[in-house]
Amino acid sequence: MTMSVASQKSDAHALRDVMVPMRDGIRLATDVFFPEHAGQGPWPAILERTPYDKREARVNEYTQRHPEVFGREELARFFTDAGFVVVFQDCRGRYGSEGRFTKYRGEAEDGFDTLDWIAQQPWCDGQVATMGMSYSAHTQMASACLNPPALAAMICDCGGFSNAYQGGIRFGGALELKQVTWAFRHALRSRAAAADPVAKAALEATDLRDWMHRLPWTEGHSPLSPVPDYEKYLFEQWTHNTFDDYWKIPALYSAGWHKTMRKVPSVHISGWYDPYAVTAVENFTGLREAGHDTSLILGPWTHGNRSRTYAGDVDFGPGCTFEAGTGQDFVQFRIDTFRRHLLNADLPSCPRVRYFVMGGGDGRRNATGRMAHGGTWHVADTWPPQTTRQAGFFLGTGGTLSERPQDDEGRLSFLFDPEKPVPTIGGPITSGAPLMVGGAFDQKETPEFFGASPDGLPLASRPDVLIFQTQPLDQPVTIAGNVSVRLFISSDRPTTDFTAKLVDVYPPSPDYPQGYAMNITDGILRTCYRKGFSQPVALREHEVAELTVRLYPTANRFEVGHRIRLEISSSNFPRFDVNPNLDAGKDLSAVKCRALNTVYFGPAHPSCLQISLLPAER
Repeated sequence: MTMSVASQKSDAHALRDVMVPMRDGIRLATDVFFPEHAGQGPWPAILERTPYDKREARVNEYTQRHPEVFGREELARFFTDAGFVVVFQDCRGRYGSEGRFTKYRGEAEDGFDTLDWIAQQPWCDGQVATMGMSYSAHTQMASACLNPPALAAMICDCGGFSNAYQGGIRFGGALELKQVTWAFRHALRSRAAAADPVAKAALEATDLRDWMHRLPWTEGHSPLSPVPDYEKYLFEQWTHNTFDDYWKIPALYSAGWHKTMRKVPSVHISGWYDPYAVTAVENFTGLREAGHDTSLILGPWTHGNRSRTYAGDVDFGPGCTFEAGTGQDFVQFRIDTFRRHLLNADLPSCPRVRYFVMGGGDGRRNATGRMAHGGTWHVADTWPPQTTRQAGFFLGTGGTLSERPQDDEGRLSFLFDPEKPVPTIGGPITSGAPLMVGGAFDQKETPEFFGASPDGLPLASRPDVLIFQTQPLDQPVTIAGNVSVRLFISSDRPTTDFTAKLVDVYPPSPDYPQGYAMNITDGILRTCYRKGFSQPVALREHEVAELTVRLYPTANRFEVGHRIRLEISSSNFPRFDVNPNLDAGKDLSAVKCRALNTVYFGPAHPSCLQISLLPAER
């Protein structure tokens, strides 16, 4: 197996700040790096477009054997030495590029025009591949929707919206508040703030944590008001709360173009604690159904941290890294992928799906102070894996969770107070600082989590969290696939939210005398969108309604003695915005109402956890 690419000092020939014209005359700053030892060209090219400064090192560009991040020239050198031209570009309105920055919305057209420009250069052989993580993955799928003739391959790492309304900006009808923290942090680094010392000073004097206690905001009276362009696009995301034409553009909705995209090879990579696992799975499945050559890699990682062994407070062991799962580091993986598809290199094919099943560790506290959960890599041809079977674990009286439905009807109610939301304790989160952090944690309220009480009590002790769990398992249960919860509910308010969280409950041990409740995946649904996201539909008071809460995909082995737990509530803040429970579609109402919410279960109301089970291991 090919392993780590050695670190080198870059001395490749380069063009700096080439101003590439877009269709509207705006020019984007572009750096080009050329091979020095691969003949005279022309060569295939690799493009990465970024809003984060094309010359700044990416925090995710490191490997196990090179834990310090690669500089941009150093990274480019690896690819130029393999016979590719490398092109890095600042997105519109960011750093060296002209124009105004409006997050996401113009990336399809700018990407298409850049690909077309590269293909016409005498140093390019007409083939252009794309790469990049997060926003740089979004730019790839956006431009691919417009079918640029030169596009030859894509590696979308932790991004590339399949449907930003249902993963990345909003989810289940709620706004992902990482959009707030991202906007605030990058407004501080914006060209507008750099040009206006007063605006920059206003942002620097702002405590975002204090502002979060004053939600909802109004445009012109928010922490982003000193930089109006950033405030404007954030409020557009917040106020377009139905799936309307605002969302149905290539930059935000590549799923709408899967069937018409030009067929090029693509790789989609994400992690169980990354907010783009849904996107990766949907792009893989949608493109494959449309006849594309595509593959999927899913590890137990937070956003871009594919060479770490931990996510949050949980460690998955040395076998969980990208290197362990693929046999090579991420730099060499990309080089080989592009060599295979652009240079016709005779290299072994890769499995269609590689995914990491968490679990199987000893559950002890390791030398770094994290809980050792362990896990193993698996391969498959499909997602969910073709060997799984669909199963339901039914909610029951006394907080039971079982594959066998109970015989009697039951219900449990709780009071949801939007002024006292359930705090976010980890999960699939990125860009959350200073409010939240992604990963797996014991589900307890401690001061490190925004909005949590300092008492250290478990979330399960809250009166607004319903707990359903299995008996201690007498044999392992392994899940791998998409997860959802079917609920029969009622409320005394015309709109409210229902959240669901899947938890692996460890029994008490010397290291964790109270056990350890590890979050596996979670989700939310705003009840007014239970019949679809195009139009809100109010609940009638105490009407029993059916809805499905979609959770993020995952894979986990629940060991003997553990319990499978489902936590049901109505908030997960600040991961998602809090429903004021006033009227359907009025997400930013300053009037907040308590909601009496009820979950029903039994033969007439078969509320259940819906999962994909892998065959029992012998």
